[in-house]
Amino acid sequence: MSSATTPNPADLIGVDNQDQISSEDRKWAAAKRYWYLITLIVPAILIFSGVMAIETQSGQWLWLLTVVFFIVIPIVDFIYGSDSFNPSEEEQEALKDDRYYVKILYAATALQWVGLASMTCVVTQGDFSWFNILGAILSVGAMHAVGLTMSHELGHKMNDKAQVLAAQICSACSGYAHFNIEHNKGHHKDVATPEDPASSRMGESLYKFALRELPGAARRGWELEANRLKRQKRRVLSVHNELLQSLAITVVGYGAMTYLFGWMALPFLLITAAYGWFQLTMANYIEHYGLLRQTLENGRFERCQPHHSWNNNFKASNLLTLHLQRHSDHHAHPTRPYQLLRDYQDAPELPHGYPAMMGMALIPPAWRSIMDHRVVEWAGGDMEKVNIDPAQREEIFNKFHNPTPASA
Repeated sequence: MSSATTPNPADLIGVDNQDQISSEDRKWAAAKRYWYLITLIVPAILIFSGVMAIETQSGQWLWLLTVVFFIVIPIVDFIYGSDSFNPSEEEQEALKDDRYYVKILYAATALQWVGLASMTCVVTQGDFSWFNILGAILSVGAMHAVGLTMSHELGHKMNDKAQVLAAQICSACSGYAHFNIEHNKGHHKDVATPEDPASSRMGESLYKFALRELPGAARRGWELEANRLKRQKRRVLSVHNELLQSLAITVVGYGAMTYLFGWMALPFLLITAAYGWFQLTMANYIEHYGLLRQTLENGRFERCQPHHSWNNNFKASNLLTLHLQRHSDHHAHPTRPYQLLRDYQDAPELPHGYPAMMGMALIPPAWRSIMDHRVVEWAGGDMEKVNIDPAQREEIFNKFHNPTPASA
C-alpha cells in the first residue's frame, strides 16, 4: 500500500509487469475479450427472471439479479482471485481502436431499457407480494448500477458524439441526467478534496455521505451545465442543455411505460431509479474514502495521482464494472478505454470487489473496522493527510494520529 507522499513518477504511466505474466495470465487476458459480455448478461438475467416469475407464478425469481450481484459475484471473486494483467504497449495499440468493446456497450444500453420495460410489465401486470416486488426493485437497481458504469465509460469519450449520445440514453434509463456532466467536469477536478461532494471522508457513514453527495452532485451538475451555456451565450432552459436532453429521454421512456402498463408503473420506475442513484453513491463512497490530495504552497491541491483512489483487481467484479475498480489508472487517464485500464501495484487496495464492499458500507461499524486502519496506514499515521469528516475530526485525531518519523 502506498503512502500519501508523492509517488514515483512511473506511477503516472502505469505499471509494466510484462516480466511477471504467466501463461495462465495470458490465457485469461485473451478470454477477457468475451467475458466482457457479462455486461449484456446483467439485463438479460433481469429479463429471464421476469419471464420465469410469470411462467412459474413464483415471485422469488424477481430476486435473481440481486442474488447474483451481491452474493454470487463476491463468491466468484473469492474463488477465482485477482487479475494483475496489464497489456503491453503492442497489445494496447491493438485494443484501443477495437470497436468490439464499444459495440458491447451500445448493445447493453439498449438491453437496459428492454430489461427495465420487461420488469415494469411483470410487476404491474402480475400478482406478486410486496416482498417479491422489493426483490424486483433491488434487482432493477443493480442493473441501473451497471448501466451507470456503462454510461460513465461512454460519457468520458467526449470527442465521440455517438458514445456521448449513448451515455445520455444510458443515464436516462435510471433518470440520472446530470451524471456525466458532473462527473467529468466536477468530480475529476475536485476528487479526493473536501470540496468534492463525490469523495467520502474518513468517519463519514454511507448514509451521511449520501445526504451530502446526492444533492451536491445534482447541484454541481446543473451549475456546470448552466455556466457552459452562459459562456456560449445560450439560454439555460433550451434544447442545448445536455442535462435536460437526458431528462427528456427519461420522461418519454417512463411516460410510455406508464401509458402501456398503467399508473402503478410510475412509482415503480421512480423507486427503482432512486435506488439506482443510491447504488452509484455507494460506488462513489468506496472509491476515495479518506484519501486526500495535499495543498501546495500556491494554495492549490496537488495533481490527482494514483494513490488518491482505492483499487481492486478481483476478476468477476472488474468485468462487471468494466475495470472501474482499477480506479487509479482511470483518474490518471480518464479517457482510457476500459479494456486498457491497468493495475498499479503501489495503489491503495480494497480488500474485496465493489459488490462486497458496497454490502459492507451499508453497515457503518463494519466498514470503519475494515477501512479506517487502511486509511491510517496509507497516510503513515499522519491524520493531517487524511480527508476527515469535520464532525469526527477530534475523535479520529485522538485515536489515530501518530505520524511515522521520517527516515534519516
